[in-house]
Amino acid sequence: MPPQLPHGSFLVTDADELGLSRNQLSRAGIFTPSRGVRLPLASTGSAADNVRAYTRLDPGCVLTHSAAARLWRICLPGWLDADWRIHIARPADSCKPRRRSVVGHQLSFKEGEVVMSDGVRLTSPARTWLDLASVLAFDELVAAGDSVVVEHGEDFPLRRQPLAAVPDLQRIISQHPGMRGVKKARLALDLVRVGADSAPETMLRLALVRAGLPEPALNMVLRNGLGHPVVWPDAAYPEHRIALQYDGLHHGDPDQYRRDIKRQSLTESLGWRELRVDKHDLEGERPAVVDRVRALLDPFGAKTLRRTGS
Repeated sequence: MPPQLPHGSFLVTDADELGLSRNQLSRAGIFTPSRGVRLPLASTGSAADNVRAYTRLDPGCVLTHSAAARLWRICLPGWLDADWRIHIARPADSCKPRRRSVVGHQLSFKEGEVVMSDGVRLTSPARTWLDLASVLAFDELVAAGDSVVVEHGEDFPLRRQPLAAVPDLQRIISQHPGMRGVKKARLALDLVRVGADSAPETMLRLALVRAGLPEPALNMVLRNGLGHPVVWPDAAYPEHRIALQYDGLHHGDPDQYRRDIKRQSLTESLGWRELRVDKHDLEGERPAVVDRVRALLDPFGAKTLRRTGS
């Protein structure tokens, strides 16, 4: 490949500036995802690099829905994450974008709902979440909302700044009362919480709450005798010193397994109990995690709680 070839998408009209001939643009290693756009098959660019050309084609085009969500790293369910069609919108008074592998939209945007990030024109995190309400199931929308507002402070191994705050989501809902999916978004926002790092953590919390159990706390930090943060439960019942940890697929790795055992031992040395949860505990209409957590809470009087489905 020519050494001056970009690491991501580019326009055919960039060829002269890049010093690329028409013959070089049609080489086998250069893909044509859409008319006027080229992408090296061996691209090492970021997600933004690979879609930037689409918004450069037309200053009225904006990346939306799952295309915008990927760039913001908003949590998407597997079925949607596997759909790599690019969602692009033009203003409602313009024609809908029509291109190969593109889902076109005609949308109206309020001030601040279209932003530039890494050279790409796309919807803001809050507007992206609201647009997703038209395609996601209810719980999936809650998980996406959790990933928008998640925040971790300096006591966490990896600090995280929120893409938007809960009031930002409330505000954007109020600005689009007749928008498709807004009723679902309004209901989902009541269940969005700060502190969940993944969709399974959201599903864990929702399963417990719907079963009538107390809502677990998020963003908990367990400290050692010197006051140093040492364990970070995915969810917790601090008054009962119970820590819940979700073990994803990567927890089957031998090294990760040893770290998990060490974490559990450390948790118990601090006077807490740790309940490890996996994807099987969250499956079905009556997830097994409900009975497992209830068994731990019962000695503290949880039998008097309202129990849905008992």
